Amino acid sequence: MIEFYLDAKSGLSPYQQLVQQVRHALRLGLLREGDQLPTVKEVVAHLAINANTVLKAYRELEHEALVAARPGVGTFVTATLTDTSLAAHGPLRLDLRRWLAKARRAGLDDESIEALFMTTFRSVAQEDIA
Repeated sequence: MIEFYLDAKSGLSPYQQLVQQVRHALRLGLLREGDQLPTVKEVVAHLAINANTVLKAYRELEHEALVAARPGVGTFVTATLTDTSLAAHGPLRLDLRRWLAKARRAGLDDESIEALFMTTFRSVAQEDIA
C-alpha cells in the first residue's frame, strides 16, 4: 500500500501531491490493479490534512479512470501506467543512486541536486523536440 507524504517545498498543493504520488506509484509498478488506496480517514490522520483535500485527489484519479471508489469499501486501483520500460528501472535506479551519491560527495544539497537534475532534464527534453 502507498504511504503518502507532503513536501511544503514542492510548489504543489497537497491534493496535487497526492495525485502525483499515485501516478508515480502506478508508473513504477508500486501500485497495481486491484490494490487499495489508504482510506480518506487514514490519510487525514497520517498527514493532518482536510478530508476534502484527499477526496479531491481521489476524485481526480477517478476521473482519469485510474481508481474507482466502492462506497463503504474503499478506493481501488483500476488501471496502471507501467509500460515495457519497467524492466529497465532497476539498472537505471542503481545508476541514479550512484549519481546522487557522487553529487552529495561533491557537496550538493537537495535543492542544488534537484535544480541540476531539472535543468539538465529540461535541456535534454528541448533537444529531443528540436
